[in-house]
Amino acid sequence: MEKLQSNFSTTNSSLPKQPLYAGGFLLLDAEHWTFIIATLLVLICLFGLVGNLCVIAILLHNARKAKPSLIHSLILNLAISDLLLLLFAVPFRAASFSRSSLNMGWLVCKTTDWFTHACMSAKSITIAITAKACYMYASNPAKQVNIGNLTILALLMGIWVVSAVLPLPEWFFTDASQVDNSFACLMNVPEQAQEMMATFVKLFPVLVYCIPFTIAFLYFWKAYGQCQRRGTKTQNLRNQIRSRRLTLMLLSVTVTFSILWLPEWVCWLWKWHQQPRGPAPPQVFLTFAHILMFSLSFINPLIFLVMSEEFKEGFKDVWKHLTSKKSLHVQDIQDQGPLSSEVLPDSSTPSPGLGPPEKPETNDQIEQSSLQNFGSQDSKENPVLPDVEQFWHGREANPLDQDNDPTPWEHEGEHGTIVSSKSDTNTK
Repeated sequence: MEKLQSNFSTTNSSLPKQPLYAGGFLLLDAEHWTFIIATLLVLICLFGLVGNLCVIAILLHNARKAKPSLIHSLILNLAISDLLLLLFAVPFRAASFSRSSLNMGWLVCKTTDWFTHACMSAKSITIAITAKACYMYASNPAKQVNIGNLTILALLMGIWVVSAVLPLPEWFFTDASQVDNSFACLMNVPEQAQEMMATFVKLFPVLVYCIPFTIAFLYFWKAYGQCQRRGTKTQNLRNQIRSRRLTLMLLSVTVTFSILWLPEWVCWLWKWHQQPRGPAPPQVFLTFAHILMFSLSFINPLIFLVMSEEFKEGFKDVWKHLTSKKSLHVQDIQDQGPLSSEVLPDSSTPSPGLGPPEKPETNDQIEQSSLQNFGSQDSKENPVLPDVEQFWHGREANPLDQDNDPTPWEHEGEHGTIVSSKSDTNTK
């Protein structure tokens, strides 16, 4: 690691001349604040992981039933961005806040700011495209916009490529250094890159914050205007209600995102345009801005799960699917338990210790059991009415009573003598 150099910036540059700490690697003074901040980040990480995994599971479960739509794919991209932040950015920030002297390594120090801003940029660009897709849906909810899977995949890949390229100067100029025998990540901009970095500092928030959210709010305003129009048919009214709910949900995500990400950009502009003897951004405000930015990864899935009826139904379906699989697995184990512990005896070679072999059933017993089984199965498939059952029961109990026999020709061969004697008596 390099020692902190005094010639951090030149006098002709508009960049500040004091050290610029990269990301959340700040040297906090009070130990109790470090514990509180680390605890908050850990809680955000845990609850955010649960929420985003639920959103991803619901979207993948719905994609198995039907063709994935563009809006669902963009929401999935938002959830994946939050998941990446919670897995690879928040834990390192929590560790750096808990112990300022902790050496996180050169790679983590160099990539943490770039990775964080790349994921946040991907989210902002995704929200702008989601607003456009929401307006297309609100304009004509009954018409399905057919977009191929390859087109959606190419769009998502393009979002991530642009988001990874925009914050590359942070990758180049972030370095690990030592300040007062403590590890710190600093922005060390060389003299020949001062003007380029000054331009980047002004353009970056415009490209990833101002332009995407301006486009998003314009499209949401137009989409909400389309939702206010009344339809003449019941189906149109239902589609308008669905489009209005979708617009309000996505608008809530956008408003929350823009508000909670705004303090981070205030800190960005403050520290990059700080005067040589001017006041520096307070450490409490810098830390508060980081916490608000990372809390978006927990709040976004909460908005989806609370405001969307489709996500609520999807969560119920996923929960039923998981519980049914678990119950079937437990039932299979219970069914296989006695069979696996017992061995069926072979008729030719009886196993020792199982007792004498059972006596084989006679033909009468087999026939009787088969008739009982057949009768039970037939009674389930073709239920017998009580009057008909009583009639046939009385007919079987008195086989010689043929006066009420509705089918006397069935018994001509069996009871020929009885029939003839009765006919002779009638003749006389």
